Parts: sequence; C-alpha cells; structure tokens
Amino acid sequence: MSLAPSIAVAGGGIIGLSSAWRLAQRRFQVSVFDQSTLGREASWAGAGMLAPGGELEEPSELASMAIQSRQLYSTFIRELERESGLPIDFQELGALDLAYSVEGWTALEARAAKQSVMGIASQLVTPGHVATFWPRVRGEGLIGARFYPGDGLVNPREVVAALMAVCRNLGVRLVENCEVLHVSDRNVGVEITTGRGTETHQVALIASGAWSGSIAVNSLPIPASWPVRGHLLGYRQPAHTCHTIIRHGHTYLMQRAGGMLIAGTSVEHAGFDRRVDAQIVSRLSSAAGFVMPHLLETSPTETWVGFRPASEHLQLGRWQSGNLYLAYGHYRNGILLAPLTADRLAAEISASLETR
Repeated sequence: MSLAPSIAVAGGGIIGLSSAWRLAQRRFQVSVFDQSTLGREASWAGAGMLAPGGELEEPSELASMAIQSRQLYSTFIRELERESGLPIDFQELGALDLAYSVEGWTALEARAAKQSVMGIASQLVTPGHVATFWPRVRGEGLIGARFYPGDGLVNPREVVAALMAVCRNLGVRLVENCEVLHVSDRNVGVEITTGRGTETHQVALIASGAWSGSIAVNSLPIPASWPVRGHLLGYRQPAHTCHTIIRHGHTYLMQRAGGMLIAGTSVEHAGFDRRVDAQIVSRLSSAAGFVMPHLLETSPTETWVGFRPASEHLQLGRWQSGNLYLAYGHYRNGILLAPLTADRLAAEISASLETR
C-alpha cells in the first residue's frame, strides 16, 4: 500500500465528490470512480431545492440532519466558489406554500405547527399579499399561504463543476466510465475491482446513489438501493418571473439565475427507464399552469428525468466493522445533505485511519 492513506470513492455525484473534497483537504490520497460521466445522474437532474420547509413534516434524525446541513450551506458554497474560482447560483430566497381548499389550508397549518417545534419557521401570508408580491400566482380560489424564509435553492450542476475543479486542484484522481463492480474488505484494507482491473486502498466509500446496492462486497451484503424516477420541466422565462420557490401540493416551481424556471415533479417506480413520458409531462405542465396561469400559454423548452437514490434508510457511515463506508439512500435530499454528509464521513474516516 501507499505510505499515504488512500481512499477509493465509488460514485462521482454531489455526495461522492463532496466527500472526496473533504477527504483530500485532510491530505488523503483519493480516487473517485464513476460508471459514466461525473455528476451526470441525480446531481445533474435535481432541481436543487434546499427546502426543509417543503420536505420535513415530523421530527426525526434525518430531519435534524437536514436542518443542520441547510445551516452549513452558505459557508459550503462560499468556500467552494473561493477554492474553485467558479460562480455558483445559490439563492436564499424563501418558499411560498399555497392552499386552494379548506382541506389544503388545514393541512398546511397543521404541518407548520409541527415544523415550528422542529425549528422551521414560517409565517402567514394573506391572499391579498400574494396578489401584491406574487402577481403571477393564481389568485382565484386561494384560501391562504405560508412563507418559509429559510428555504433556498442551488444549481447542482454548478456545484458539481466546482467540486470537480477543487478535487483536481487537490490531486484527487477522477476516473470516469469506470464502474466499481466488487469491493473486498480485508483486514489491512480493501480491494476495488472495476472494469479496468483491481486496486488496493485502505478505505472504500460507496456513494453511487441508486446504483450503490448493486456493488458486490465480500462481507455481509450492503443494504439494497433502488431508483425512484422523477420528471422535471424547464421553461425559459424572463428574470424574476418566479422570485421565490412556490409550492402547491406536490408541485413546485423555482427559477435559476439564468432564467430557467423549473417545475416538478413526479414520483415513479419505473426502474432505470430513462424515457420521458409524454402523459406525465402533460400532467406536470397542467399542474404548473394551475399555479402560474401564464405557463398554460407556453410549452416547456426542456424535459428530463432523474433517479432519486432510495434505500430502506439513509446509509451513512462505516459498514459493519471493516474498512468500507456507505453514503447513499438520500432520496430527495442528496443535494441538501451533501455538506453534512461530507463533513461526517471525512471526520469518521480520518478518526479511524489515525488510530492505525
């Protein structure tokens, strides 16, 4: 083995690259292997909402992690921009949740009450205020709304580009089109088998999103993972068409700095089927047009799908007692949880290697 601790990361999305960056900052030799192009799966497809207000309804360990990671995001992005020299679209702009029925309003208020206990703040917004400050939002039938000032967004494609740059600056080896097939956990390290051969490292981290569970290991099999497909739509719109995140039920709208207004999303158990379903696109278009009626007068300029990485639980940390670590099962919150995931893994792996 190399005299310097070496770490292999399976998966080059936002979780794998963030972890590789933090590990390289601790002077570990890091290699990242991706089965295709770095950052082109869930990280590329994701809208980039950083929205505990829209995702968390009950107290849980995952909820606490999401809130903590959201608090880390501003520092995470500033450091990443500084070290990479690349700009990242990061907006702390808040989110507006809408209710168009009494039942919807009751549910919205009940959720807000639970979230308040968790530390997620929101405030009442009257239909009159919505009409004044969100003039493109449908006013007809609006019962009420709540505004979540702590929600925000980031462009994950720009985050990935910056992560690749900082990893290269620190000497991280980035290997594309190289699937990790097997991990053998030994007493003194791990053997990583890819389509290009076998390598030995001291530690391996599996962060391959929905594909993670398909990697064979010689010890106890790692927990299963599977894809949950989601469709997203993109509309080219003038700047500030949608100046906050807007949500209604399972529909959300948000606009990136470049003008792309994104509408999502669907939840489909369709395996790794990459085909765009015209019926789902039509349904999402109608839902987006209900919230912002002017969208009914146009068509999406882009449509795409992504595969959320699901697992029975969030898999994060050492697997059993060996040299293998897991980081997958983030489902809808991989982008939000990236800073905390990377910090925790870097600290845990570093502490383990320092005791050897």
